[in-house]
Amino acid sequence: MHIEGILNEHYSLKEVKMSTLEGYDSINYKIESKDGVFVLKQTAFSEEINKLLDAENKILKKANTLENYDISKVINTDEGQPKVIVEENMYRLLSYVEGAFLADVNHTPELLNSLGGFLASLDLKIFSEHHSALKGKETNWDLKHFKSNYKYLEYIPNAKDRSLVDYFFLQFDEHVVPVQYQLRKGIIHNDANDWNVLTNDGLVSGIIDFGDMCHSWLINEVAIAMCYVMMNKENPLEIGLEVIKGYHEKFPLKNEEIDILYYLIAARLCTSVCNSAYAKTLKPDSDYITVSEKPAWDLLRKWIAINPIKAKNQFRKIVGLQVIAPNNKDLQLQRRSKNISNSLSMSYDNVIEMHQAAFQYMYEVEGNTFLDAYNNIMLVGHAHPKVVRAARKTMARLNTNTRYIYEELLSYSELLLSKFPKHLNKVFFVNSGSAASDLAIRMATIHTKKEKIMVLENGYHGNSKAGIEISPYKYNQKGGPGRQQHIIETQMPKTFGSGFDHEIDAANHYVKNTTEQISTHENEIAAFIAEPIVGCGGQVPLPKGYLKGVYSEIRAQGGVCISDEVQVGFGRLGDSFWGFEMLECEPDMVIIGKPMGNGHPIGAVVTTDKIATSFDNGLEFFSSFGGNPVSCAIGKAVLEVIEEEELQKHAKTVGNYLMQCLKELQTQYPQIADVRGSGLFIGVEIVDNQGNPNKKLASKIKNNLRENHILIGTDGPFDSVLKIKPPLSFSQNDVDELTHAIAAVLSGLSKV
Repeated sequence: MHIEGILNEHYSLKEVKMSTLEGYDSINYKIESKDGVFVLKQTAFSEEINKLLDAENKILKKANTLENYDISKVINTDEGQPKVIVEENMYRLLSYVEGAFLADVNHTPELLNSLGGFLASLDLKIFSEHHSALKGKETNWDLKHFKSNYKYLEYIPNAKDRSLVDYFFLQFDEHVVPVQYQLRKGIIHNDANDWNVLTNDGLVSGIIDFGDMCHSWLINEVAIAMCYVMMNKENPLEIGLEVIKGYHEKFPLKNEEIDILYYLIAARLCTSVCNSAYAKTLKPDSDYITVSEKPAWDLLRKWIAINPIKAKNQFRKIVGLQVIAPNNKDLQLQRRSKNISNSLSMSYDNVIEMHQAAFQYMYEVEGNTFLDAYNNIMLVGHAHPKVVRAARKTMARLNTNTRYIYEELLSYSELLLSKFPKHLNKVFFVNSGSAASDLAIRMATIHTKKEKIMVLENGYHGNSKAGIEISPYKYNQKGGPGRQQHIIETQMPKTFGSGFDHEIDAANHYVKNTTEQISTHENEIAAFIAEPIVGCGGQVPLPKGYLKGVYSEIRAQGGVCISDEVQVGFGRLGDSFWGFEMLECEPDMVIIGKPMGNGHPIGAVVTTDKIATSFDNGLEFFSSFGGNPVSCAIGKAVLEVIEEEELQKHAKTVGNYLMQCLKELQTQYPQIADVRGSGLFIGVEIVDNQGNPNKKLASKIKNNLRENHILIGTDGPFDSVLKIKPPLSFSQNDVDELTHAIAAVLSGLSKV
């Protein structure tokens, strides 16, 4: 039977004008007739849906007892029934509610406050109603069942976007699940989006579409409404507060409800983008499905930049609850000083107590969000969900050592070695880059039967005794042991300030000098170790041709060549996965650590069959934790994220943009003497008016940026080089924020 026939036969509506309204689970028609304007909803018949519609009709009747608000009324058939079943479909006729959609009007504080007040009034009417069909209803759009949306994560096409959503799935487990049984549950509308809420004269006047109504946590009503009013807003958190305030004034919220609101808002946004991604595979041209998709993504990206502590305190404050005060910093410093040696330095004059972090953001206890342009260890981003899941899953199942066979060790070794040249085909896992440096030197001396080690001026290779011995950056410092007799220190080949205009000329000059040193120790040098970019030397890239020339001379006298990739490896440099590739040479041994575990302690030495065979001399090598299943699972996850999110390509794109922005600053501010590096491993050399290293200004820039909630570091022989080594989730927008902040400091200078 045609729609016109149903309307005529069961509702005595004739000569109707009909238009289609889109919906997720029903086919909706706007019906205009001389008897009024209505909405006809067509739904496929099932016993479950039939009972849900009966419950919805009863709730609508209850909701219509609200005074001064417009809510759809069920129009009974001529036979007095709330719905009619025809040819396996159910039809309901509802009154058409007039009003301007919330999406189409200016969101004033008064309007948003009235939205909260209206929803509270509605929930007070329907919350305690009992309907078994609604209580048993399960829908992806009920945040109580948020995790049921995880199956749609794979439909989000962009890997970085998937990771952002997955992060909030993890945070839901951490913050919402533990308190779920403390939350009040009852019937809520569950979909106060800006195309369902109606307004009149600057206030909320009603609501439509009860199709997503369910028996859920009361606080979800507030979270959902806030999502939609915060979309497309410059300062979303401030906008959403009026909704909470209006709701709380009529239906007071509890502490435990307020305290998880940040994560419920994120959960609703994630539900929206997950379902949109999946729905687009079914109806790719549906505007209804995707209408909120872009603003939901935009808000989700803004939401991750908001400190959860700040959000919680803002929510508490607006409803008059006690704000959570940060720890007393002086007391925290006293506690640290009591148990932690002063030899462990702090990064900033105004120290920071961190609480949480996500991707390129770090959250301190005072509620501020810091943009992290400093922590290169968190290569794929703080708390990356794939890495966290790999750790949790493996730790819950197995953690042992390399005296057993287990899949994690085998699969990670295979994947890791596939990133190296074929001759580098043996890996020794340890717990850190320092342990890897120690092991590499030990292996080199055993293989070559020599003792002397050649190192680069200002190089740093670890905190162990052997690591300090091969680290001029440490042994030459105040309190350092000085250079040991078996260490040969050669000049750092820094192109800037060398007097050479071309990189190749600088390389040839330094190769010549180093070759002369090698000749005075002929057949005595076991190994030459160097970073492709000397980090502690001030982010100094070695000139192309230098390593190739020195490697040749070291090998000619029987030594091996070690590339320390602890800081620069794993795609950070953009143009290459490893620093030695950038310099077009192949080492005999590679040291890796820091970013390979994204913050989990793991390191390794990768070397050749020949060197590994020499090391297998009867004295067993064993590391209690090196290569354990958890570490291997984490390391493999890091490699997979780099591949899936194309982070090496991202490092190149964003790094090139960062270099461009910094070099533009260099043309404006003579204090910037040099900008160097590759990808997202950048050094900015700061000088005074005479061109000398300016530690004072470098420190001023670093600490001023800290006060503006941006993290960078300083390094180099004079601590006068800004070091910028962010997580690879760092974006071009982040570059703009960083470089504008640097410019602001420099533009405010007189003479420093």
